[in-house]
Amino acid sequence: MTSGADALDQLRAALGDRVDTSAASLAAARADKSGHAASGLPLAVVHARSIDDVQQTLRIAASTGTPVVTRGAGTGLAGGANAGDGEISLSVRGMDRVLEVRPDDLLAVVEPGVLNADLNTALAPYGLWWAPDPASRAISTVGGNIATGAGGLLCAKYGVVRDAVLGVDLVLADGRLLRLGHRTVKGVTGLDLTSLVIGSEGTLGVVVGATLKLRRLVPGEVCTIAATFPDVRTAAEASSAVTASGAQPAIMELMDAASLAAVHALLALEAPTPGAAQLTIQTDGPAAIAEADAIADVLRRAGGTAVVSHDREEGERLLAIRRSMHPAMESLGTALIEDVSVPRSALPAMFDEIARVEREHGVVIPTVAHAGDGNLHPNFIFEAEPDEFGVVEAPDDIWAAADDLFRAALRLGGTLTGEHGVGVLKRRWLADELGEDQWELQRQITRVFDPQGILNPGKVFAR
Repeated sequence: MTSGADALDQLRAALGDRVDTSAASLAAARADKSGHAASGLPLAVVHARSIDDVQQTLRIAASTGTPVVTRGAGTGLAGGANAGDGEISLSVRGMDRVLEVRPDDLLAVVEPGVLNADLNTALAPYGLWWAPDPASRAISTVGGNIATGAGGLLCAKYGVVRDAVLGVDLVLADGRLLRLGHRTVKGVTGLDLTSLVIGSEGTLGVVVGATLKLRRLVPGEVCTIAATFPDVRTAAEASSAVTASGAQPAIMELMDAASLAAVHALLALEAPTPGAAQLTIQTDGPAAIAEADAIADVLRRAGGTAVVSHDREEGERLLAIRRSMHPAMESLGTALIEDVSVPRSALPAMFDEIARVEREHGVVIPTVAHAGDGNLHPNFIFEAEPDEFGVVEAPDDIWAAADDLFRAALRLGGTLTGEHGVGVLKRRWLADELGEDQWELQRQITRVFDPQGILNPGKVFAR
């Protein structure tokens, strides 16, 4: 086994100033938006600018047995891209070009470092857009969206990242380049390795390019409904009633009383009614007006007060309340931002479980939900002192509460993560959901792609 110093020397000889060992860069690479940080500092940060840079890095890593952690914008919420002691942090953020746009085929080819929002800005002149819409769209990369299998506000109608990727270019742990997937609407030749890579969190290879499935920007109205309810359970029941009615809104977001109050305070808005929860729903397309009116009727029958706006700008102002959730949580203290999903009909029961966990563990858990697909984001608020690098770790009592909540989601037929990924933070519960046989089978699959185990070690499948 070659030493870390030898690996670093080889990286510098091959990549020159793209190898960064500055204290600030090393410290930044060990943490993400989750607040979790890896132990120690990485060996170096490699700022890749091309596929060749990635291949050279992985060949050196493979020959020296040096672990590699791929990183984009560092906006993850599960610690999946955090690099620690002796590891190479391989940043693909600088690979941010839109390489090709084909309006006739409704596809684009992009590098992994392009920001989600920047991609849609580039596509707009063609009358096209890429549907995945995470709340972090302004700061998260397409490569990161693919690595975590991201979702977002629009996925109930338009699908998640897995539904919007035709192919990926993947560099394996030994430096070989694979071009997976296809550019056609249909394609079933061989196993679907593209879908396997999506959501694999850097454990199978490094995504260096993606062929994306696009949609046309469809003219028509956009209507936004703001509905308030006396409590979060009633709001959750109303969202289930909307789903049961057959309506398919583009966006259906639920905010409980604590999250709504925090956002109103952050934005200097009038304080909401104590205990009140809110649903923000948006319809689009040619039938937007009729669909919004029908949904508003469902919400009123379910006990809500609903107001419909046909003004796009007003709709964006209403959605800005939901998109301000993360900074609002930061204003309350340190937040462990979590991510569970349950069947949509189980949303009311899941909010009951969250209230129980709050009572029994003495914690505050402001929660928002993508109510259209049953994905909840409970935020565990706590106070703790940062370490020498400014990172704050969640204490044991918060993890005990989170454990209780995760197991409640599983009991309701749900899953540990709808879009944030497993990373470091949820690896200890993975076998509980998958079962031992499937957990071990998935571990074996990662070893087919990465026999040495150098790609993102300690993440996802580690215990």
